Amino acid sequence: MLNSTLPRLAFVDLETTGTKATVDRITEIGVVLVDENGVREWSQLVHPQTRIPAFIEQLTGITNDMVTDAPRFETVAKELAELLHGYLFIAHNARFDYSFLKNEFKRSGLAFQPDVLCTVKLSRALFPAYSHHNLDSLIERHGLIANGRHRALADAQLIHQFWQKIHAMHDAEAIAATVKKLVGRSSLPSNIDRSLIDDLPDAPGVYLFYGENDLPLYIGKSINIRQRVLSHFSADHGHGKELSLSQQLRRIDWIETAGELGALLTEAKLIKTLQPIHNRRLRRHNALCTWQLQQQGEHLRPVLIWADDLDFGAQDNLHGLYHSQRDAQKALRSIADQNQLCLSVLGIEKTAKGRPCFAQQLKKCKGVCIGQEKPLEHAARLMMAMHKLKLATWRYPGAVGLQEGEEIHVIDHWCYLGTAKNEAEIHDLLSSSRPAFDRDTYLILSKALKKPVRLIPVAR
Repeated sequence: MLNSTLPRLAFVDLETTGTKATVDRITEIGVVLVDENGVREWSQLVHPQTRIPAFIEQLTGITNDMVTDAPRFETVAKELAELLHGYLFIAHNARFDYSFLKNEFKRSGLAFQPDVLCTVKLSRALFPAYSHHNLDSLIERHGLIANGRHRALADAQLIHQFWQKIHAMHDAEAIAATVKKLVGRSSLPSNIDRSLIDDLPDAPGVYLFYGENDLPLYIGKSINIRQRVLSHFSADHGHGKELSLSQQLRRIDWIETAGELGALLTEAKLIKTLQPIHNRRLRRHNALCTWQLQQQGEHLRPVLIWADDLDFGAQDNLHGLYHSQRDAQKALRSIADQNQLCLSVLGIEKTAKGRPCFAQQLKKCKGVCIGQEKPLEHAARLMMAMHKLKLATWRYPGAVGLQEGEEIHVIDHWCYLGTAKNEAEIHDLLSSSRPAFDRDTYLILSKALKKPVRLIPVAR
């Protein structure tokens, strides 16, 4: 069933040697095409150029013997590309099938950028009362007829059956509106060629928007560059910032990274170096300060220390990172209020000796300022309150390499030196001077190092 409000349709399913599109390979392709000429089917076994694991053989019924004489993907790539060109790509858990085909076409030197509809998302949108939307659930719920499971063409036929079922149950215009929302095809800025968008990778990295000159308007990052760039344009009619950006945009550049961490680090570095006009959050602030707890007489007090006087990472007993004295004092006042700490002892308020601070008069201080609480007890509560803000100390003897995929991010005392792919590049990074401590880079790295990561010792 083809609705006039929708494009031509291609229901697609794949069988593969595993679940990772960049490593595993396709073993079978099944396609059901629906257009103005009716319904037609296409299927093909594919030689994966690797062994099919035994459990995959058992699941799909596709054995290594069956694909021995099958063509490799590059042999059928052109035919398949022509077959799918101009059709809406529809699959169940579409990211899986699309990612595999995207990688296979890339290996074959062909671009593959269809509009994609996921029938898992479509089922959720049309039947929100149900919690399960896998293919087996749809078979049972809608009475679909399965001619075989875990074979490409049979599963593609099931997706087509689901499409027919929902048109018997829902208004065609309502389905078309839901599909349009899920596909989310963007309205591109008038100055951007569609072919440029088609070149954007479905990979992690950083993208740069440029206007009339060589200074970027905006720098962003994503685990899927193409998807994130398109999202800017799909929203431009509703947000002044996005509309302004779209109107100024003339070209787009990008840098692929091995993963999300590389994208985060590269984005932070580029924004602070290039100062894009539409980026504010990660712009460089020259001033950076922190609280250090110091014993002064009988009291433990927070003392504001500026970045120029510190070696961040090497020093312990630092709490919080702030871009101004005002921000630091605002944070400290909030901590005092939440923990009944004395404003006078903290240095926020000047009070004559023996006189109560203002917070004590409001019953928000336990009275260390007038002898009702011992200084040691107040100090203990202050340390507890400040602990959640404590900066992590660099626990390595020197620089380390944090491996992500094929890349190694070289880090020294929370400073990002750069990313390398071999020993020579690591040596070049270590030979350069260490950049200034940066708050955003510290936050990115301290979060990353709390997770299981592979660290490689490197030496200057």
